[in-house]
Amino acid sequence: MKSLSLKEKISYGLGAVGKDMVYMLSASYILYYYQDLLGVPATVMGAILLVARVFDAFNDPIMGVLVAKTRTRWGRFRPWLFIGTITNAVILYLMFAAPPAFDMAGITIYAAVTYILWGVTYTMMDIPYWSMIPAFTESGREREGLTALARSCAGAGSAIIMVVTMMAVHAIGGADEIAGFKWFTLIVAVLFIVLITITCVNVKEKANVNMESPSVGQMFKALVQNDQAMTVVVSIVLINCSIYTTSNLVIYFFKYDFGGTGWFNSYTLFNTFGGAMQILAMMLFYPVLRKFFGNVRIFNISLGMAIAGYAVLLLIAFTAMNNVFVLFVPAFFIFSANGILSVLTTVFLANTVDYGELKNRRRDESVIFSMQTFVVKLASGVAVFIASLVLQIFSLSSAETTEADKLVDFSASVAESSRVGLRMTMTILPILGLFVALLWFKKKFILTEEKVAEIAEQVRAARAE
Repeated sequence: MKSLSLKEKISYGLGAVGKDMVYMLSASYILYYYQDLLGVPATVMGAILLVARVFDAFNDPIMGVLVAKTRTRWGRFRPWLFIGTITNAVILYLMFAAPPAFDMAGITIYAAVTYILWGVTYTMMDIPYWSMIPAFTESGREREGLTALARSCAGAGSAIIMVVTMMAVHAIGGADEIAGFKWFTLIVAVLFIVLITITCVNVKEKANVNMESPSVGQMFKALVQNDQAMTVVVSIVLINCSIYTTSNLVIYFFKYDFGGTGWFNSYTLFNTFGGAMQILAMMLFYPVLRKFFGNVRIFNISLGMAIAGYAVLLLIAFTAMNNVFVLFVPAFFIFSANGILSVLTTVFLANTVDYGELKNRRRDESVIFSMQTFVVKLASGVAVFIASLVLQIFSLSSAETTEADKLVDFSASVAESSRVGLRMTMTILPILGLFVALLWFKKKFILTEEKVAEIAEQVRAARAE
């Protein structure tokens, strides 16, 4: 197989930037938009988001089968990638453009319908995007390098949203955050379409193993039989539930706990630092660590870093917390670990494709990566539901935030018990989730670099027969 050109690598990476800008905007701000700005009860929003993820339990695997069955002159993946992007961009805009004439019941129904449709259309393009990796790379360093590049670019897209969203919302909408979100989302949606179009034009799948497409029943059977894919999937759920619980609550932490009249500026500064660390981890820290350690070792080190970061955050949370720069210490460990882990989970999942082909005599890129799409969204839904319960239990909510509110100390009116509950949820739950992930992975995962190379040779030999 011919090596990837620089143009192909850049084009594929740009698609990841756009894709994760869209995902992070939805994952981190949909609860804030509907609960804190539009007034939908937190538990109602949490239930909507969780139900949408349950719906995806049926939608995502079916989408994986549809992709696997696709045969066109443009390949198996690119048609779905392009169609999914267009429809997802439209739904994303509608999701953050709730009609002002709706009453509370109307807004709630609107939120439920648009969010479910957003999940369906995101799946439509996310599964073929990641499924392309095993289809146009060889296993080993080339695949690992492209995966690291794509995850780095995805991290850049996420970081851009983390850093600029609230600044852009206030810059565009002024005192009207609702209008700010509407027009900022339109900008993101257009960028998303442009970047994925570049990917579709310049990246073509170069390997297409002609195997019988699986039925839904065969697909679930293949996943159960691919014990390494299931090991990675469970790890992704545990890690992302832990990380997303914090990311959904961090704006509330700064607004209602860290407080101060400069809470908005502190929140922006914290996200800027965290986003930079996440990108550096993918583009610099991981390659450096890779020179000295294997991927499995780096994975375990990263999980330990994240657990240590949350432990430090828990200790700091019970101090005066009068300086945002103190929070940079746990942020360094948490965001850096998250960046490296996002690269490695995709590398590991891509490697399970070859493992599954050797073990089950079928190559199911789309099937396996449909599980990644599903579990990432499932983790997001569970985390949002947990966050919504915390907001409801501890009465952390306000009316629409205006331009002047950026200088209001909201924490002054919040009970100490509410602040303590918020801190405990943001730290102890992630520590437990990440610790379980560490134990699970160490016990179940066997695909070391040596094992992957051995499997790749066996797969090539089997295809030649």
